[in-house]
Amino acid sequence: MLRRYTLGNRFNSYFPATFYHPTIYALSTSLAQKSAVAVIRITGTHSKFIFQQLTGSEKCPIARRASLRTLFDLKSGTKNLLDSSIVIYFAGPKSFTGEDMLELHLHGGKAVVKSVLKAIERIGNKQAEKNVRYALPGEFSQRAFQNGCMDLTEVEGVADLIDAETETQRRSAVSGMTGKNKEVFERWRSQIVSNVAQLTAIIDFGDDAEINDVDNILRSCAQEMRSLKIEIQRYLEKVDRSSILQTGIKVALLGSPNAGKSSLLNCITNDDTSIVSDVPGTTRDSIDVPLDIGGFKVVLCDTAGIRGASGDKIELEGMRRARAKAVESDLMILVIDATSKPFVAPELCDLLRSQLPAKELIVVINKMDAVELQTVADAKQQVQALFGDCFKINVVSCHDYQGIENLVDTLSATFRKVSDLAHDSDPITASKRVQDILKRDVIDGIEDFLATSELGDLVMASESLGNAAEGIGKISGRSVGVEEVLGVVFSRFCVGK
Repeated sequence: MLRRYTLGNRFNSYFPATFYHPTIYALSTSLAQKSAVAVIRITGTHSKFIFQQLTGSEKCPIARRASLRTLFDLKSGTKNLLDSSIVIYFAGPKSFTGEDMLELHLHGGKAVVKSVLKAIERIGNKQAEKNVRYALPGEFSQRAFQNGCMDLTEVEGVADLIDAETETQRRSAVSGMTGKNKEVFERWRSQIVSNVAQLTAIIDFGDDAEINDVDNILRSCAQEMRSLKIEIQRYLEKVDRSSILQTGIKVALLGSPNAGKSSLLNCITNDDTSIVSDVPGTTRDSIDVPLDIGGFKVVLCDTAGIRGASGDKIELEGMRRARAKAVESDLMILVIDATSKPFVAPELCDLLRSQLPAKELIVVINKMDAVELQTVADAKQQVQALFGDCFKINVVSCHDYQGIENLVDTLSATFRKVSDLAHDSDPITASKRVQDILKRDVIDGIEDFLATSELGDLVMASESLGNAAEGIGKISGRSVGVEEVLGVVFSRFCVGK
């Protein structure tokens, strides 16, 4: 039979109140290339039936026990052997989706996978009320949400974890997937609902409960909501700073022609990413290279050398693009040629000063192997005279890789600062949907409450806080019911005792 699901207030904003679920299946691993193992997942009422049909067994599978089974295609007219597979059955509700769920761990050949998928398709029979179909994108996670196994923040965390390319992105996604964001949002929601309950008690039950000192209660609610507004704003600020972990920290390599920017890029990437030549002005365009440095996603940009006059139109365009990259970057690396004076050209000074102190700067003195120590000291002194002593100065040689490891360590530490991870805290990410709801529904609702409460309009103040609570409900998929508010009212004020 088809299963009928009726959802309560928690899901009514997203899905119809009543609908029917077929059993769904999908390949969870990639079919793009052959692999040792491929995993097919099946979830829904007919998971056990599919197990019996594929194995030719009348027994039900034992939950959470991996067993080696031979799979057959019994619907093809003959008992066609498909594969020898590890089979794991998860009985609902203790599964990822909250339903009965089956996993088939097959050999990863494309022909094997396609034959098993075809066999599962043949098992479906709508006339016999065996509704089995291939899953839609994200439908397994949707089932988990609909069945209360995850809220929307955890679902989004799973998506972020799948897309994670670096260690910091992984840590950020895990915080969402494991419910850390959910805990924060639930705490905020509880605070708002508690204050809504207090206002409701004053409006509806004030006389019966003999609640005194209404002004003090309003002041207390307003003070708590002001603090909550500040906390939410700080959360959004940290999300905004951490968002570059997803898009990548933009780093611009800047310097005079032939300072060694391309050589430095090749040293960091450990590859011949840029063309290196003794001829000044080799790099005419900006080259973006995505990297993983110290667990951070970084977009390192090699730019054209910046100098004064030039009659070459292409070089002039390259310098214009270099300046644009400096403006767009989150971090600038100034590469200085220790063998050439002046160490920092006036054009570079003007560009860097226009961007400071709004963004981070790291100074790299290159070609240390070709000069005396005194020359390196002179270069440091000139840099400090131009920009102060608050910038990290690294001395390197791209010829023999001296100082490159220390530079990478400096970059990693600076990335932590840029992404607001300077104190070893985990990064925070939130989807654009979550950010918009927090700004437009929750913060706006709190601000409306503060404005109307000052005017003494308790009904509108309560309505505004209710909108803020509903906003957080949109994030988690949990709306605020009348029963919940009344429960707080009765527990705190003993109305009707």
